[in-house]
Amino acid sequence: MTTKRNHSDELIVGLVSISDRASQGVYEDKGVPSLQEWLGAALASPWRAETRLIHDDAATISATLVELVDTHRCDLVLTTGGTGPARRDVTPEATLAVATKPMPGFGEQMRQISLNFVPTAILSRQVAVIRETADHAALIVNLPGQPKSIRETLEGLKDADGKQKVPGIFAAVPYCIDLIGGPDMETRPEVVAAFRPKSAIRSPKA
Repeated sequence: MTTKRNHSDELIVGLVSISDRASQGVYEDKGVPSLQEWLGAALASPWRAETRLIHDDAATISATLVELVDTHRCDLVLTTGGTGPARRDVTPEATLAVATKPMPGFGEQMRQISLNFVPTAILSRQVAVIRETADHAALIVNLPGQPKSIRETLEGLKDADGKQKVPGIFAAVPYCIDLIGGPDMETRPEVVAAFRPKSAIRSPKA
């Protein structure tokens, strides 16, 4: 049974934290709470979240992504964790396994942002993809596991005066959701300014 939106403009976001130890209760998950907090500050349009805390297993990750997109009709799915080179890090492979189209620019930009902080950013294997069904599509993005890195990746880099130096990946997300037929997403520019070509900017609703 598929999930119904409360209204047509509601964005449904899947938030997935991938961690063996957090899913086993060894320590508290910080990935999903930090994403919920950031989205609450960044989004000016209606949204709600479907959250999951799962272990680092390719089949489980793929099944969770399929459930969130196909059944819960998520327009955007953000994952945290499992993107490094360790044997247990299989999030990118599990994400690509359910993809219709790869979106390599997201991973390229995430690594570019993180390289401003640590040289080990080149070890990150985050990917982004589109998953399409007969009547629905969603953007799935793998994010880092640490809350600080999540925020930096989404917002980008700003100078001491708050001027944008390096764009974060979330600036491109609303227009991507437009292009795949999702609801209108509006952001708060003081957190992250959504970018749309002039031809794609919609008139304010009455």
